[in-house]
Amino acid sequence: MVKKSICLAFEVHQPFRLRNDFFWDKHLFKRSVKEGDLFTYYFSDDKNREIFEKVAIKCYCPTNELILRLIDKYDDLKVAYSITGVFVEQCERYEFGKDIVADFRQLASSGQVEFLDQTYYHSLVGLYEDDDEFIEQVRMHRELMRDLVGYEPTFFENTELLYNNRIARLVEDMGYRGIVAEGVERVLQGRSPNYVYEPVGCKKLKVLLRDYHLTDDLGFRFSLKKWPEYPLTASKYADWLDATPGQCINVFLDYETFGEHHWKETGIFDFLQDLPQQVLNYDMEFSTPSEIIEKYTPIGAIDVSNSKTISWADVEKDTTCFIGNTMQWACYDYLRWLEPYVKESGDDELLKIWRYLGVSDHLYYMFTAGGSSGDVHSYFSHFKRPYDAFVTLFSILHDFHARLRAKLKGADVLSFSGRGNEFGV
Repeated sequence: MVKKSICLAFEVHQPFRLRNDFFWDKHLFKRSVKEGDLFTYYFSDDKNREIFEKVAIKCYCPTNELILRLIDKYDDLKVAYSITGVFVEQCERYEFGKDIVADFRQLASSGQVEFLDQTYYHSLVGLYEDDDEFIEQVRMHRELMRDLVGYEPTFFENTELLYNNRIARLVEDMGYRGIVAEGVERVLQGRSPNYVYEPVGCKKLKVLLRDYHLTDDLGFRFSLKKWPEYPLTASKYADWLDATPGQCINVFLDYETFGEHHWKETGIFDFLQDLPQQVLNYDMEFSTPSEIIEKYTPIGAIDVSNSKTISWADVEKDTTCFIGNTMQWACYDYLRWLEPYVKESGDDELLKIWRYLGVSDHLYYMFTAGGSSGDVHSYFSHFKRPYDAFVTLFSILHDFHARLRAKLKGADVLSFSGRGNEFGV
C-alpha cells in the first residue's frame, strides 16, 4: 500500500527595504549621487541590516540548526526550500549570513532536501506580457542555486505562488517537471488540493497544490490563544494530517513562522522538533515535491485563465494584494514601462536597481483594505501607512526615471527636460 506523502516546504525571503525618508527629506534629483551609489541612495541599509540580523537570531539560525539535527536523526525526513536571490545577497552582506549559507549547503549535502527555483528578485515579472525578464530572472536563480548549494532545481515555485496557464507553460518550456500553486477552491471546484494535478495546455508539467487550511493552522493560528484548537501539538497536527484524505499534503510555510512570527516562547520549536516522529507514527511519509510527482499519477487538470491569476496571498488569493488599488497599479505599470529603456541603457547598475525596485514586497506594503488581511500587510511593512509606501516608491521611480533618461541622452539629470521625447515624464 502506498503511503500518504507529507511535503514540508519553506519560503525563505527578505526584501531590500526602501528608505522611508526619501521624499519627505527632499532627496530627489541630487546631483551629488555618484555612479555605483544608487543602492544606498534608495535603500535603507541600516534598516535592512537590523531586520536581517534580528530575524537571523530568532529564526534562520535556530531553525536551520534544528532542521539539520532532525535530518540527522530521521533518515525519512524530507523538506524543501525556496530561497530568493535577494535573501542570499543579504546573507552575503550582513552578520550571521555566512553561517546561514553554510547551513543550506549542509542541508543540500544531506540528500534529504530539495531546493526549488523561483524568480531571483521575488518579483511580479511572471505577469508581464513579455516573457524575457521572467525567463532571465529564473535563469539567474537557477545559477544561484547551482553556485550556492551545488543543486540544479527541477521544481518551480513562482513569487507568492502566482499561477496561471501561461506561467505553467513558460515553466514547462524552461524544462521544469513540477510547479507549486495554491489550492484555491474556485479553481478546484469541489476537488481536494491533496492530489497531484496537471496544468491545462501542458504535456509533462505536474502541479502540487498547497493545503492552505493546514498550512495556516501552523503559520497563522499556532499561537492564537482564542483559537478553539489552541494549543496545537505535533501529535494533534499529525492526527489531522492522517485524517485528511489524499495522495499528498503540501504544507508550504514562510520560514519565519519559526521564531519570528511565532516566538520561541510559544513552543513553536518544540512543535517542529516533535513533528517528524508524530508523522512517522502514522502510515505516512515525508516526501520532496519531485518525489511526489514521481510517485503519483495526476487525477485531473488545473485550469487558471491568465485573467484570473491565483496566488497564496490574503483571503482573495489572487493579484489584488499587489496590484489591487490605484497606487499599486501605478507603480507596477511604471516599472513595466521602464524595462525596455533600462535594458537599452546597457548600464548594469541601473538594471540591478530596477530589479530591486520590482521586488513584490514594495507593492505589498501599499495594500489599503482593512480586516485581517490588512493586519498582515501592516505587520510586514516598515511604513506607518500604505500611502507612505506609495509616496516613497513612486518618488524613487521618478528619480530613477530621470537618471535613466540622462544616461540614455548623456544629459544632466536635472537639466534634461525630455520635451518632445517619447521617454519624457
